[in-house]
Amino acid sequence: MKAVTGAEMRQIDRLAQEEAAIPGLILMENAGRAVFGQALRMLGGEPGGRRVLVLCGKGNNGGDGLVVARHLCHHGTEVRVLLAASPEELKGDAAANLAMARAEEALPGARLAVRSLSGRDWEDALAEELAAADLVVDALLGTGIQGGARGPVAQVIEILNRAERPVLSVDVPSGLDADTGAVRGPCVRARVTVTLGLPKVGLLIYPGAEYAGRVLVADIGIPPGLVDRVNPQVEMLEEPQVAAWLPARPPAAHKGTFGHLWVVAGSQGMVGAAKMAAMAGLRGGAGLVTLALPARQQPVVAAGLSEVMTRGLPEEEGMLSASALDVLKEAGRGVEAWAIGPGLGRSPGVATLVRDFVRWCPAPLVIDADGLWALGSDLSLLRDREHPTVLTPHPGEMARLLDSTVASVQADRLGAVREAARRARAVVVLKGARSLVGTPAGRVFINPTGNVGMATGGSGDVLTGLVGAFLAQGVPAERAACLGVFLHGLAGDLAAGRRGRLSLVAGDILAWLPQAARRLERLARSPAAG
Repeated sequence: MKAVTGAEMRQIDRLAQEEAAIPGLILMENAGRAVFGQALRMLGGEPGGRRVLVLCGKGNNGGDGLVVARHLCHHGTEVRVLLAASPEELKGDAAANLAMARAEEALPGARLAVRSLSGRDWEDALAEELAAADLVVDALLGTGIQGGARGPVAQVIEILNRAERPVLSVDVPSGLDADTGAVRGPCVRARVTVTLGLPKVGLLIYPGAEYAGRVLVADIGIPPGLVDRVNPQVEMLEEPQVAAWLPARPPAAHKGTFGHLWVVAGSQGMVGAAKMAAMAGLRGGAGLVTLALPARQQPVVAAGLSEVMTRGLPEEEGMLSASALDVLKEAGRGVEAWAIGPGLGRSPGVATLVRDFVRWCPAPLVIDADGLWALGSDLSLLRDREHPTVLTPHPGEMARLLDSTVASVQADRLGAVREAARRARAVVVLKGARSLVGTPAGRVFINPTGNVGMATGGSGDVLTGLVGAFLAQGVPAERAACLGVFLHGLAGDLAAGRRGRLSLVAGDILAWLPQAARRLERLARSPAAG
């Protein structure tokens, strides 16, 4: 499902009017009717005798709200429209809808009243209207705001949020940055957001997703070909799409068909990370998995991992030494993919090993955890790699890679993942709620699966093994990362549905991977997928 920025949506709207000859007034009418339909549902399908407050700004978003108001009053609802602007500030299609609302208001028995929020007592008047409202329609600000809500509109939003009424937002919650999901001032907290034409990027990533509530996409009559013309670079992953990317499993295949994954991981006290990454590699479909770890930990791990091959490597003080690279070069010839980082620990020897390994590695590679620590903010050695690379940082690791701060990364997750992918010329997974997969070309995929119960030690190690498994099976890096994050999150969702979120551990994600994979496999085999 494609997602757009505010500028992209405005370009699509312009093309619809100029090339498809759809008047802007028709698009506004279609938008308002779609929001009206959702308002009816939120009123329980019985709008008669109910009261709705519609808060309108001066732009097209306010015009959409006026359409909603007009249709609600036609269905027996008492509607109050409050303009957070003077009537003269409304222009074009929004002004035309204000004129229609005014005409409606003047009819005998009208249930619609329009007034501006002005005068000394406007705050009290707003509070009174909110107290009497069964539903509030937020049509104050659209996708064009820069830097957050300001002035009287910001005050209106603050009063609205304090009232704790059910809110239906038009297109985006007012105050939300539609492009990044950032909140730089007061922002409406919606129960439902009806977004128009296409979902806006800021509704799908956090913190915007938290303010948007349930997001519904309304068809307002834009020809699909116009979307293709604009070619949005962000999309939300969908289950049928991901299922279609699963690598084939031919009936006559053997273990060599599905690739050999080597996982370089573990240190004294951190072998659990190594074990989970290796087992996830097998659960992700790799035909063979070898876990390379410090020599003194190898016998213990080998005794507990029946299906994984192990290889002991030279170590120093419980962590791998730089000389381990010689062993890896000799033993790892012909390996289809590598994963490095989980539980490696942090030492000068580990840092040297990782950097030398990355320079040498002659196959697709996923780097996580302490492997990312070893890279620091110097991503130059990744840019010269001949084979695909996937990085899987959490926000703290991303901040280090970009020589930034966690706060900056979280304030613009989309920008952060794009910048890291550009600098490294690699596919980058920014983990967290709604994990993002960024590509060097600037494309970003938003992952809808996963839950807060997965914020637990070892969860990222499972993801590393999964991505490595898909790389070993020959899946392109972009799709391998998407498959990994989607399947990882889906397994976590299935586990949380049975175990709850509070007590979820990384082992539960591993345990539910077969059920998650089976669900995707069934979908891939369905006639609709073919």
